Amino acid sequence: MRNPQLNQDGELQHLLSTEGLPARIMRDILDKAGTFLDGGEQPDIRKVPLLHGKSVFNIFFENSTRTRTTFEIAAKRLSADVVNLNIGSSSTSKGETLLDTVDNLCAMHADMFIVRHSQSGAAHLIARHVAPEIHVINAGDGRHAHPTQALLDMFTIRHYKKEFHNLRVAIVGDVLHSRVARSQIHALTTLGVPEVRVIAPKTLLPTMVENLGVHVYHDMAKGLRDVDVILMLRLQNERMQGALLPSAQEYFKHYGLTEEKLSYAKPDAIVMHPGPMNRGVEIDSAVADGPNSVILSQVTFGIAVRMAVMSTLAGGR
Repeated sequence: MRNPQLNQDGELQHLLSTEGLPARIMRDILDKAGTFLDGGEQPDIRKVPLLHGKSVFNIFFENSTRTRTTFEIAAKRLSADVVNLNIGSSSTSKGETLLDTVDNLCAMHADMFIVRHSQSGAAHLIARHVAPEIHVINAGDGRHAHPTQALLDMFTIRHYKKEFHNLRVAIVGDVLHSRVARSQIHALTTLGVPEVRVIAPKTLLPTMVENLGVHVYHDMAKGLRDVDVILMLRLQNERMQGALLPSAQEYFKHYGLTEEKLSYAKPDAIVMHPGPMNRGVEIDSAVADGPNSVILSQVTFGIAVRMAVMSTLAGGR
C-alpha cells in the first residue's frame, strides 16, 4: 500500500504523521530548516520567494496560538499569501461538512492547507479528497499526530546534541492523550535514537505502549537516570474522561520536573516542552527558566522547520 504522504516518485506530497515518514525525508527537512536560520540561531528575517503566488490556508478547528502563528510567519517569510480561517464563525458552525468547506476553499485556488482538528484522521481525510496539486499539513489531529512539532523537536535535539545515535531520551507526562508524544516517538526511533523512555503513571500511558519501542518507567528517579534529553508533556485535562489523577499537586510531587529530579539526568541534559506549559504542574519555573531549558529555542526553530516543510511540499528543494 502506497504511503499517503508520498507521491509516485517517493517525494513528500503531504505531511500527515511522522509514522511511516522515511528517515531521508526527515533529515532533508532538518537540513533545509538549518538554511533558514541566520547564524544557526535565529530565523533569517529576509523573505524568500519559494511560495510566491501560492495561497496557504490555515484552517484550525482547535485553538492554538503558537502553532497557527508560527505557520503564518513561516508562510509569509516564504512569500505566500496566507488566509486564516475563523472556524468559529465559518460555515462549519452552520452545519456545513468538513469536505464541503474544503471544496469551497479549493475553489478559491488554495494551494496548501494547514489543518488542526479535534478528530484523529481529519488531515488524512482532507489529503485523500483534494486534487494532487494541493498539499496538506497536519497541525495536530485529536490524539493521533502533530508531525511539525515532532520535527522541530528533532531539529532542537540535533542542534544541541549533534547526533541521534548515542542519546537517551525521556518523554515525561500525559502520553495517553498526547499526539505530540506519539509523533516524537516515531521520529526519534526513525532517526536512530537507541533508547527512548516514557515516564508516567499507569493511568496516563496507552495500553501496550511498549510496542512503540519505548522503555516504560513509573518512577522519575529511575527514568531520568543518565538521560540526555527530557521532553516534558502537559496534562491534557480537556481530553481526560474520569479521574485519572488524584490532583495536580499530587502529580507535580511525583512527576513534575524540579531541579532535584533534573539532577538525575546528565549535567548537560536539555529540557524541552511543546507548550503551553503548566508551571507548578508538570514543570517547575526554576527548570523552565533554567540553564538546561531550550523551550524558547523550540519556538524559534519551529518557524524554520515549518518553512522547510512548506517549501519541500511546494517543490523548493
